[in-house]
Amino acid sequence: MTQDGERLVTAEADGEEQAVEAALRPKNLDEFIGQERVREQLSLVLTAALGRGATADHVLLSGPPGLGKTTLSMIIAAEMGVPIRITSGPAIQHAGDLAAILSSLSEGEVLFLDEIHRMSRPAEEMLYMAMEDFRVDIIVGKGPGATAIPLDLPPFTLVGATTRAGLLPPPLRDRFGFTGHMDFYAPAELERVLNRSARLLDVELSAEGGAEIAGRSRGTPRIANRLLRRVRDYAQVRANGKVDRDIAARALDVYEVDALGLDRLDRAVLQALTALFGGGPVGLSTLAVAVGEETETVEEVAEPFLVRSGFLARTPRGRVATAKAWAHLGLNPPQGALPDRQGAQQSVLFDNGAVTGKDATE
Repeated sequence: MTQDGERLVTAEADGEEQAVEAALRPKNLDEFIGQERVREQLSLVLTAALGRGATADHVLLSGPPGLGKTTLSMIIAAEMGVPIRITSGPAIQHAGDLAAILSSLSEGEVLFLDEIHRMSRPAEEMLYMAMEDFRVDIIVGKGPGATAIPLDLPPFTLVGATTRAGLLPPPLRDRFGFTGHMDFYAPAELERVLNRSARLLDVELSAEGGAEIAGRSRGTPRIANRLLRRVRDYAQVRANGKVDRDIAARALDVYEVDALGLDRLDRAVLQALTALFGGGPVGLSTLAVAVGEETETVEEVAEPFLVRSGFLARTPRGRVATAKAWAHLGLNPPQGALPDRQGAQQSVLFDNGAVTGKDATE
């Protein structure tokens, strides 16, 4: 956590951080680190389109935030030698908003639509025809007297990005010629990302220091680069400016990011589960009250990483701390506190005041 309460390990980026990230973005596919399969497939798509002298197929990039979807969209435009227009699903609330953007595109231009699953339904339906036929119908008037005026569009490439591909309707998903799923990075890949960023930021980073930061970055380049900048500040103020393993560990301890990438909120959730509820099961709303956060914060901010890392399990009866969570906190679970093979808890948990029923899934 920073002093103003923002999480260092969140994969989201605000406007100020996006400006900082721009200087660290790779400019072409050769510079892009990780996502080997997606990178190879995308390279074939773009090279073939260039060879034909045609506009590249529409591209859908899915996966958790912070893995490089926006960066890849910019690379697509750079590789094709065309400009890019950037917008987002939430910014397009009406079909007219989308029509205004589409009608101003130049031939071959890349339109990057972030969080495409959050676009309004009328705009989404207009996008179907625009992607397939490069045409939109502008509705003039209302009611029985309304008329549709067809508007031809220049060929363009839509690059859609989404963190929730399952929310995209099949008619929209099927209109993309290429779909790539972004996976979390391995520690070795994050070390390569950190080494490149350190050179650009003029930070002296040892191999051991890079490994220490990578191990706490939750498999996400955006988090790795953010932690590198905070470690750089610590090394500048409290050391000689060089980042080795000891300096990186001490710096991230100051910012409450532990060796496995858990921060204050993550540990608070696990400590509440173990210390207050004997390991669970416990309902989401009860757990949120216990840690002093909103239920949405616990469910959408803390839980995904805890579940993915094996610290927490979601069962029909509620949230459960796993053996890994107890071990990470240095605690010994009471007898019967760990889930059995079916994921159900032993009866001792209910004697400890664990909550079941409706609250388990709220």
